[in-house]
Amino acid sequence: MSKSLKDTDYLSISTRVRAMESKLLTQERRSRMVEASSDEDAVKILAECGYGELSSLTAAHLDQVLAQARDEVYRDLGTSVPNGRLLDVFRMKYDYHNAKTMLKATAMGVDGTRLLTSGGRYSAEKLADDFHRGELRDYTPTFREAVTRARETLGATGDPQQADFILDKAYFTEMTASAEESGSAFLRGYVKLMADTANLRSAVRSARMGKGSDFLAQALVPGGNVDVSSILNAKNGDLTGVFRGGRLGEAAAAGASLASGGGSFTAFERLCDNALNDYVLQAKRVPFGEQPVLGYLFAREAELTAIRTILSGRMAGLSAETIRERLRDPYV
Repeated sequence: MSKSLKDTDYLSISTRVRAMESKLLTQERRSRMVEASSDEDAVKILAECGYGELSSLTAAHLDQVLAQARDEVYRDLGTSVPNGRLLDVFRMKYDYHNAKTMLKATAMGVDGTRLLTSGGRYSAEKLADDFHRGELRDYTPTFREAVTRARETLGATGDPQQADFILDKAYFTEMTASAEESGSAFLRGYVKLMADTANLRSAVRSARMGKGSDFLAQALVPGGNVDVSSILNAKNGDLTGVFRGGRLGEAAAAGASLASGGGSFTAFERLCDNALNDYVLQAKRVPFGEQPVLGYLFAREAELTAIRTILSGRMAGLSAETIRERLRDPYV
């Protein structure tokens, strides 16, 4: 059914999204937050973007406000977007985060409830309850099977990283499937670039840790433009050659420097994230269709990250320059 949708089916929601973009955290607003003379003044700027009142700047209050804002976005668009697959691609990462949290908390014998997050396709509370009862019938087969395998692997090996690898592969498998089923070439391209970015990061981390190809093969995820075998078979770990000509060319060059012991990891991470931002910016040139909706979803997720980076940095006493170095290019 989703493949029969036309761009005109998104006319109303595209118009509304364009209006909502006026409240996004622009570069100018971000700069004002970073440079504000007090935390109180920095927080006040969020009111211009439609955020709820942050009575005191603490990690707990910040988490609450950002979670509420995220939930409102998905609740609003969930009733307006013709194709729910578009939202699923952005929401499922929270489901997999919660699965990882519950697996590790259970293995350690602690209560991980406070570390669960909202925003996913599934209620975090229900997922936690079903997980502890071992009853996952209400979830997608890919998610259910990955959680079961990850739980068994963690129990057998005691290695949480092995469990993470299983869940990460399932996450990208689900995202790729949702993108395909959406019928949106733009969304498919976004997910492919996400996979490439994840794999480039894994290759750089693996090289820096001196890990071999067996370890890297476990860390790499499916669904990218660059085939996994090309990364594994890169001569002397030549990441620049593997990713040359694509959107991650500059990031790969920075990653190659990191792999050989030089460069800045912060700069490399920023280049990876900015490559995704550059891709999504194409949505701004499309008047109506699924692209403006996807662009807005990406922008709101990136905005939440930017707000957390700025305010957490201020709470930690970081300089304005250090905070700016950690920020990614804005969508607006």
